[in-house]
Parts: sequence; C-alpha cells; structure tokens
Amino acid sequence: MKKILLTGALGQIGSELTMKLRDIYGDTNVIATDIRDNGSDVVKSGPFEILDVTDAKGMFHIAKKYDVDTVVHLAALLSATAEAKPLLAWNLNMGGLVNALEVARELNTQFFTPSSIGAFGPMTPKDLTPQDTIQRPTTMYGVNKVAGELLCDYYYHKFGVDTRGLRFPGLISYVAPPGGGTTDYAVEIYYEALKNGKYTSYIDKNTYMDMMYMPDALNAIVDLMEADPAALSHRNSFNVTAMSFEPEQIAAEIRKHIPNFRIDYNVDPVRQTIADSWPNSIDCTSAKEEWGFKAEYDLEKMTVDMLDKLKVKLGV
Repeated sequence: MKKILLTGALGQIGSELTMKLRDIYGDTNVIATDIRDNGSDVVKSGPFEILDVTDAKGMFHIAKKYDVDTVVHLAALLSATAEAKPLLAWNLNMGGLVNALEVARELNTQFFTPSSIGAFGPMTPKDLTPQDTIQRPTTMYGVNKVAGELLCDYYYHKFGVDTRGLRFPGLISYVAPPGGGTTDYAVEIYYEALKNGKYTSYIDKNTYMDMMYMPDALNAIVDLMEADPAALSHRNSFNVTAMSFEPEQIAAEIRKHIPNFRIDYNVDPVRQTIADSWPNSIDCTSAKEEWGFKAEYDLEKMTVDMLDKLKVKLGV
C-alpha cells in the first residue's frame, strides 16, 4: 500500500483506520472519503473528498485523480440498521461494493473490504466456528456479507483483483460512537458505567458473541494487506477474533474498577434474534497460519484501556 482510497472514513473503523494509515504511509497518501464532512481530524489531517459510494463515476474520478494503488472500502450500513432498512442496506452495501471493486479492477489496485460474523447464521456451528463452513444468514446484513465475500472471490478469480478481507467480530472502541451494530452494547456499557454507574442491556445475559478491541482490528487490516499474496489460501473472509463473552462477564470486569456498577436488561427482540443467529466463538487458525494474525487484547486488558481512555474523553 502506497496511496490509499478509503471509503466510509468517518465511520467506526474508518475514523481510526484513516489516522493509523496516515501515520504509517504519510498524511497525503491516504485519501479519506465519506458522504459528509464532520470537521474531524480525519477531514483536516489529509486529503478528504465527499463521496456517495453509490456514485460509481464519482468514486472512479477520485481514485483516478489521486492515482491510488489501494482501495479500502468500509462504507456500509451495520446489522441493526440494515435490518430496519433492508432495501437501503442492499442498495448501499452491495451497490457500493460493486462500484469499489470496479474501481479496483479498472485501475489495477489492491482491495480490502471487511466481512463479519454476521455472514454466519443459525445453521452454522456455534462454537469454534470453522473458517470454511455453512453460511445461511437470516438477516439482510448477513446476506450482504456472504454475497460480498463471494463477489470479492469472483473479482479475484475472474479479473485478478488482489482482494482481501476479514470476518470481524464485534468491534469495541472509545473513539467513534456506536453505529447501529448488534454488538454495540459492548461499547455503550463502558460509557454508561462511567457516566451513570449502571447500564441497561438490550442483549440478554448468557448471550456469547465474539469481540475485538479496535487496535487489534486495525493491526489485522494492515498485516493482511501487507502479507505475501502467495501465502494466502483464503483471501476475503478470514475469521479473526480476540475474545468471546456475555454481558454479565463484561459487567463483572467493569466492577473491578467501578465496584457499584449495575447492569439491568431490557432485551431488544430484533437485535437479540440477530445475536442468537451468530456464533458463540470462532476459530481463527487460518488467519494465524497464513499471515500471522495475533490479538494483543483480552477482556481484562481492554477494559482497563477503555475506562482509562474514556475517563479522559468524558472528563470524569
């Protein structure tokens, strides 16, 4: 990666990945794009362009203008939002992906887009979900992700586009606010613990889901994109994970630092149904063997860092 076009740069992953890539490759070599300008460091610290990813000509024009050699496509509606607006999710998630892949094909660039544990479904093995297994998701988001994995494989085999991707679990970050995902409770709980000393979870107790702290996710993206392509048997859907927990466990970890913290439950049927269709834990052996994936943060280490960083951010 030398000159990178990044879509969805103001989202949960993009707002941090843009800054990390600029630190590594130089501010002027990472062209951030999003559908809005929020005046953040992402906008101010390097090239920024307004882009609706459903605008194929606009995306191609920006990529050509900056002579990019890598496209990182992040723009998408997340799971809960996609379920509320399924037609919009299909048009944005799939239309934007096709446009980004076409840019990569026409300009002969490297390509990355994330997949998700949402690509699995209720028929998928729940524990230590294999890299290669049945995928029959029951949500629009999941359908988008499975279709996206297959489409990226197609562009690699048909056109030789160097496509790569990761199946992310829930991502936890203190930087960007939650963006409509099923696993957002694991971000919100830290904010509420510091602000109010209590949290009402929309996900029920004993609901295990895979999670990852954002620093590990960002490192995984860079490591995969820099990996020797000859070593990659899989390309567009590597399982990656750092931890699996249920709400009571994260609450217990928070109590080590905020002893009076309380968690209650008001289960959201839509997001609970989505969570129940996902794995309890996934197997990331292929990522470890093919390009050396390793997560640094577990629940204990992440909780310490989240609370420390949020205390500063919230002024508490």
